[in-house]
Amino acid sequence: MSDLPNTGNEARELRPTLREALRRARIEAADRTGVVVELRDAEVARLEILNDALDPLFAQVPDKVDLFDRGISQGETPRLWIDVVAHVLMGRDKRIYRFVQDTRFGRIVLAESHDVPVIVNAVTDYVARRMIEREHAMVATPLPVAEPPPVPVVAPKRRGGFGMFVLGVIVGALALFALALYASLHNL
Repeated sequence: MSDLPNTGNEARELRPTLREALRRARIEAADRTGVVVELRDAEVARLEILNDALDPLFAQVPDKVDLFDRGISQGETPRLWIDVVAHVLMGRDKRIYRFVQDTRFGRIVLAESHDVPVIVNAVTDYVARRMIEREHAMVATPLPVAEPPPVPVVAPKRRGGFGMFVLGVIVGALALFALALYASLHNL
């Protein structure tokens, strides 16, 4: 019996060690989560600073121009949206602003800087270009004029060839019957 290992004692020795390892892993995960939350909060705060710096620019955009929908989205990667295709996000070091535009060929970086005024200037240039594009689009394609709907042309109903044949047979039979009746009345 002494040759068999004592599995009960070993299991009791492993339990506290595994329990302690799980506790340490949970503490480390909570610390990492706290750091991630703090970094995300810092990103959002920097984007809010930029958003406030853009207020004077967007105050100058006429109300009838509805190209821009500015706002901060707080997802896994916080972003300051300028319109549906352009936004500002923080770079990998979380201190650099990256102004990007999504195109059908992929994402392009329009500007990148640590300084808010540089990004404000880049967004100002972008807004001006978008407004000029809108003006060109409005001039190039005039608004459609509402035309009255066309009056449908009703084609005369045509009887099919078979229907005309049946009508001919009936009219012919009636004509023969009338002729036979006329002939019988005159022969009397």
